[in-house]
Amino acid sequence: MGLDPLMVLASALVGLLVGLTGMGGGALMTPMLVLIFGVAPSAAITSDLVAALVMRPAGLVVHWRRGTIHAPLVRYLSYGSVPAALAGTATLSLMGHSPGAEHRLELALGAALVVGGLAMVARARRRPRAREARPVVRPALTVAVGVLGGFMVGLTSVGAGSLILVLLVALYPGLRNDQLVGTDLAQSIPLTFAATLGTLAFNHVGLALTASIVVGSVPAVVVGSLLSARARGPGLRRVIAAVVVASGLKYLGLPTGVLAVVVACEVAALVVVALVERRSVAESIEDLGATLPARLDAHP
Repeated sequence: MGLDPLMVLASALVGLLVGLTGMGGGALMTPMLVLIFGVAPSAAITSDLVAALVMRPAGLVVHWRRGTIHAPLVRYLSYGSVPAALAGTATLSLMGHSPGAEHRLELALGAALVVGGLAMVARARRRPRAREARPVVRPALTVAVGVLGGFMVGLTSVGAGSLILVLLVALYPGLRNDQLVGTDLAQSIPLTFAATLGTLAFNHVGLALTASIVVGSVPAVVVGSLLSARARGPGLRRVIAAVVVASGLKYLGLPTGVLAVVVACEVAALVVVALVERRSVAESIEDLGATLPARLDAHP
């Protein structure tokens, strides 16, 4: 079982981005394996699911110590996501590995990536609301979120760090960002475990491919988590969301010329947002400088 050095390095880059931003790796790892390394979609999805089970526990320990995990939400999400993840992996196996099946899987993966990328954008545009330490749980809707996210993770490996997180924001707007991330990470452990069991039972897993992903990504996730406090997380998330959407459109068969226009529009939008934010920060600093003398005089 030999390791692919280039795949190890690429997996390390993805792991670093996951650690820096707290985003799920499925939206990045699977497109990288398919579009850059030419791995079949089914093989990329199954190997990514198995590798994800090794990546997630380290981050879970951090959030557990900080008390940012909402246990009842994790429980209800798991009620839906665990059986749905098994159903997703079974569906992936039933689709087979013929060229036609791989094409249909590419379409499903493309749709999941576009939805996941747009969900990342929606999360980035989230406005702070009144915070609730322990919001009232909505069991039926929470289980439904788990079912949707679990099935998509089992089928495409995408959804745990994007789709489920944004749906949680919609259901529980009072949760703090750290609680959202911690809760989503905690529920992703049983979800990923179920998807991994289903993958091992229903699908063939490439050991060399999985080993290359694990060796590259796991240490990088730890490094990224340690650096995350100093990184410009929102800017990175927007860039990653743009890449994810473009990858999804590529899977969906968007013509190269049209895709180039979409990417150009994404780059322009990122630049405009960065300039607007920079101007807003500069104006805030100027306002603070203008009012500071008066505040100091008022409180000698």
